[in-house]
Amino acid sequence: MKKIGFNNEMYLNKQSEMINKRISEFGGKLYLELGGKLFDDFHASRVLPGFAPDSKLQMLKKLSHELEVVIVINASDIENNKIRRDLGITYDADVLRLIDAYSGAGFFVGSVVIAQYRDQPSALAFKSKLQALGVKVFIHYPIEGYPYALTHIVSDEGFGKNEYIETERPLVVVTAPGPGSGKMATCLSQLYHENKRGVQAGYAKFETFPIWNLPLKHPVNLAYEAATADLNDVNMIDPYHLEAYGETTVNYNRDVEAFPVLNAIFEKIRGKSPYKSPTDMGVNMAGYCICDDEAVKQASKDEIIRRLFASMCDVKLGRGTQEAVEKIISLMNQAGITVEDRKVIPAALARSEETGGQPAVAIELTDGRIVTGKTSNLLGASSAALLNSVKALAGLPDDLLTIAPTIIEPIQQLKTGVLKNHNPRLHLDETLIALSMSANTNPVAKKALEAVGGLAGCEAHSTVILSQVDQDVFRKLGVNLTCEPVYQSKKLYHK
Repeated sequence: MKKIGFNNEMYLNKQSEMINKRISEFGGKLYLELGGKLFDDFHASRVLPGFAPDSKLQMLKKLSHELEVVIVINASDIENNKIRRDLGITYDADVLRLIDAYSGAGFFVGSVVIAQYRDQPSALAFKSKLQALGVKVFIHYPIEGYPYALTHIVSDEGFGKNEYIETERPLVVVTAPGPGSGKMATCLSQLYHENKRGVQAGYAKFETFPIWNLPLKHPVNLAYEAATADLNDVNMIDPYHLEAYGETTVNYNRDVEAFPVLNAIFEKIRGKSPYKSPTDMGVNMAGYCICDDEAVKQASKDEIIRRLFASMCDVKLGRGTQEAVEKIISLMNQAGITVEDRKVIPAALARSEETGGQPAVAIELTDGRIVTGKTSNLLGASSAALLNSVKALAGLPDDLLTIAPTIIEPIQQLKTGVLKNHNPRLHLDETLIALSMSANTNPVAKKALEAVGGLAGCEAHSTVILSQVDQDVFRKLGVNLTCEPVYQSKKLYHK
């Protein structure tokens, strides 16, 4: 069984106390930059086993009556169709999802900011779409010399060019679909505009990673670098904190680079900055809530390997860079790990070799058992591995049939004869539907179906890039999937 390494209840208490303390330190208005994910922080839950993906949500609900949400999206991410990997959707689609999710949880979503706007056609179209849906949209622009040209940045030609975000409530949570969206710049821009309007406003940063009071090369912090390899973020010792307090803390390059800007803005607003370092800006208490450091280290090392394969597949799909791959390989070397440390990888490759190079999938169950699946005439390798896994979870013999061929064959005929699909094998969603149908009359299938929920938290590896359908199903089941950066066929067009 996977070990718990993080005390989530302690985190909720400590984190809420710290945020309330920071709010009380500023009068009138507080812009709280929210790093990571509010609703579904799956990266945090993977590297900090025991962390609940919705921890931040539960904490902020206590402040919902005085809180509003501003969502920031980088115009380049819209133009480039950047994908949020854990959900498999584009950043602009995720903005719509987040608005619905925040509203459904009782939060007031005030507006969306499109940052770094350079007349990108897709960004302009997205703005029109949001406005047609009744969402307020504000535009922020690139600032020449950011973050070093302080005189220019803190001027009407710098932050002053950005549209002022009209907010209604005292606590403004600024969030985004992912890192690099422009949250901090949005907050700093607002502080500049609030100051010009005579409004006293403060700023704080609520970000889980890097964890400031863990060592620089702790696997948790290395895993954060791996997760943001495409942004070229670099963890570093906070030089300002070291100088002010003589204490070594960890931050990352963009916050350190932006700190002089924040100081300059605060000095204009209050005459003196309340912060002596980027670390001071943060309110993160996660480091105090790790209860098993070895479990957290192992989980983080696993995540770095997963990020490597995701990055390699991105290169193959034409949406990633070799530089990001090489950076993650460097991080693996620093962590002292290799791809073979992810047990499902050699298991899947060995199964593929046994079948003459056919696609194969290996799944590691939460108790450490590894189950494999190969491609057959009826099922894809993913479907075979899934059925073999649920049989193992249910304690069923491996040679028992869970789905009769008489159920699979009509589905195949529909796929190839009516829908004109060239691949007759069942994908994961079709397999689960067939298993559900079989469960009505087959006790074996019923027992297997009842075990499907036990796949949550399992690890999987495929020897080929899986279809988007199979990737989506694995994600919904809570299975952590990696794929070799190889297509099953030599065709140039892949769905």
